[in-house]
Amino acid sequence: MTATILVVDDEPDLATLILRKFRRQVRDGRISFVFALDGVEALHAIEQHPHVDLVIMDINMPRMDGLSLLAKLQEREDKKSAIIVSAYSDMSNIRTAMNRGAFDFLTKPIDFADLEATILKTIRHVEVLREARRRQAEAERAHASLSRYFSPELARRLAAGGDDDDMQVRWRDIAVIFTDITGFTSLVETAVPEVLAELLNEYIGGLTDVVFAHEGTVAKVIGDAVQVLFNAPGDQADYATRAITCAQALDQWAEAFRERWKQKGVGFGTTRIGVHAGPALVGNFGGDRFFDFTAYGDTINTAARLEAANKTLGTRICVSDSVASGAKKFSGRPIGDLVLRGRNEPLRAHEPLSAAQFDAPVTAQYMTAFTKLEQNFAAAMPAFAALVGMHSDDPLASYHLRRLLNGATGTRIQVG
Repeated sequence: MTATILVVDDEPDLATLILRKFRRQVRDGRISFVFALDGVEALHAIEQHPHVDLVIMDINMPRMDGLSLLAKLQEREDKKSAIIVSAYSDMSNIRTAMNRGAFDFLTKPIDFADLEATILKTIRHVEVLREARRRQAEAERAHASLSRYFSPELARRLAAGGDDDDMQVRWRDIAVIFTDITGFTSLVETAVPEVLAELLNEYIGGLTDVVFAHEGTVAKVIGDAVQVLFNAPGDQADYATRAITCAQALDQWAEAFRERWKQKGVGFGTTRIGVHAGPALVGNFGGDRFFDFTAYGDTINTAARLEAANKTLGTRICVSDSVASGAKKFSGRPIGDLVLRGRNEPLRAHEPLSAAQFDAPVTAQYMTAFTKLEQNFAAAMPAFAALVGMHSDDPLASYHLRRLLNGATGTRIQVG
């Protein structure tokens, strides 16, 4: 690669001497020279040759001296490396130039062997800087891309290139969150495009912020639906706890968001959330040209079907027993043994509760009624009827009562 050097000196013969001295390097394409007689000409020359790598400048020049030119160069975003030239007796100005950012200096009369050595040394320095800037630019581009999926801290770590192995496709145990919005298709068909764009951008942005606050990974955003992973790409020993805590925070944020837009006259649907834990095939499935970090397998499908089960159950969050049992101090109530679409075996599901909800008397009443339901006691129906009578706003208790009234028994529930 050719190094471009700008020489700024008001001695016209200097250009001829330099071209003669470096004729071999110029002929081989290793170095090219641009010349200017003062600082003003030098700034014009840089505008015409923005890829100048090195500026060699005399301190004493008309119109704009070397120190003033050096200051101008330091103000540029692409700071140019500079070599200052002056008489040995002018050491005070040379020190000033070095303090202002000059890379090196030469004294007059110029020793051309010394000039060549100093130029080659400075060019090597420039090449190191250029490579560092290139790597920084690549890291910034990688960080910008990764920031769409990962929490800021994890994105910075991955962009630094130290965890490429984490991107490889492999089986690993993860927790998955799926979210979706009730009635979103109808909203799309009736809302003004500008309102819909603002609505969805704020919604997805808000959910993503919540996910990143819990150090989750946004694997997919498809319309109004979001898929989140925990324990991927990096290890998180408490991934089950994180997933449930994040799901509850997502629910809280989404309900506040829905209320805000309701005040504006926009009916935004409830956000349904499903959470499951298990093995999945995880990694970058984008090939060489695209980045698509995601997960595949039965664990993913189960989380999606748990999200959809909320519609039947009347709940907003539905988590599997595998993620609930893996979480630290899980607080929740059992929903039942769900037989999800495409599965033969039932899966015990729970509704996570806040500490205040879990400690409330209504939860104890529900647990008592559910125990009777598990044991197929005839007393299950009046127990749920009494619960609904006192707490008619409990959709899960109402769902179990309707099942019992329709002749259902036990906790096995066919969903989807």
